[in-house]
Amino acid sequence: MFSIPGVSIEKGLFLAPMEDVTDLSFRLVCRELGADFVFTEFVNAEGLVRNSEKTHKKLEIADAERPVGIQIYGGNLESMISAAKIAEEHAPEVIDINAGCWVKNVVGHGAGAALIKDPDYLQQVVGEVVKAVKLPVSVKTRIGWDTENINILDIAKRLEDVGVQYLTIHCRTRSQGHSGEPDWGWIEKIKNVVSIPIVLNGGIMIPEDAIRAFQETPADAVMIARGAIGNPWIFRQIKSLMLGESSEQIDEKTRILACLKHLKLAMQVKGDRRAVIEHRKFYTGYLKGMRRASYVRGNLMQWNEYSEIEEVLLQYAEQLVSGNEIVLKEKE
Repeated sequence: MFSIPGVSIEKGLFLAPMEDVTDLSFRLVCRELGADFVFTEFVNAEGLVRNSEKTHKKLEIADAERPVGIQIYGGNLESMISAAKIAEEHAPEVIDINAGCWVKNVVGHGAGAALIKDPDYLQQVVGEVVKAVKLPVSVKTRIGWDTENINILDIAKRLEDVGVQYLTIHCRTRSQGHSGEPDWGWIEKIKNVVSIPIVLNGGIMIPEDAIRAFQETPADAVMIARGAIGNPWIFRQIKSLMLGESSEQIDEKTRILACLKHLKLAMQVKGDRRAVIEHRKFYTGYLKGMRRASYVRGNLMQWNEYSEIEEVLLQYAEQLVSGNEIVLKEKE
């Protein structure tokens, strides 16, 4: 059972924080399709402190998506404390600290997974954030820097000691990035040394992966990242499997209509122009496996108005259903 103040979920299914992916529109889509807990894109502490409008925009949440967590990242103690206080003003259910991001431009500034190289400092940062806010605080981290430096058991105990309510463990090292198989065996080892809930992350790409994670580990919840991009139905599919039912198969027209609905939500959140441009990254996932999908994605890159994109995608859906040749209108 995943349980923190204000939130209790049996075998919870969480949407991971993902940069340029988990904006409000995508979180709302995933909540509607069965996600139990969703998280914002990770929010730069320095951007919040410097009052960056773009960074502050990431803090906006809606009641319809609750429970929701705001994840912050940074390497400076004072900035992280200030950022947590700013995030708290938006009243999420939890403030999550990113200690797992592996990309160079984050690690190079002493943030993300860089924090696990210095457990004393990580413990200090997290402890001061816990003291600075009234909301529950969690940490998302990795099992270690590399295979020679796996220190998650020490880190888990340290973070529990300073008042963290739960931990999310990406079961790879920083050096692995997204490559290689995650080692889920660490979940049981961590559960043996702490009493707070543990959320498993890493390797949940299809519904059956989540079922296997709950069967093979004592995880209190699982967090899904890349597996949800283009397939937000994964949460609903997992819940069907949990009930002993077959995993729901999503037909091509349903996927196309969902893609359009997602775009409409994004336009409400970001404005038409920005939403249309940024939505292009989702076409690969929504159209995956469909006939002539690469041609359709290329065609969609021409259009900057919702009405044009809708016309193209509905035409495509009709051709898929009829079995006709896929030929779409082109920009003159």
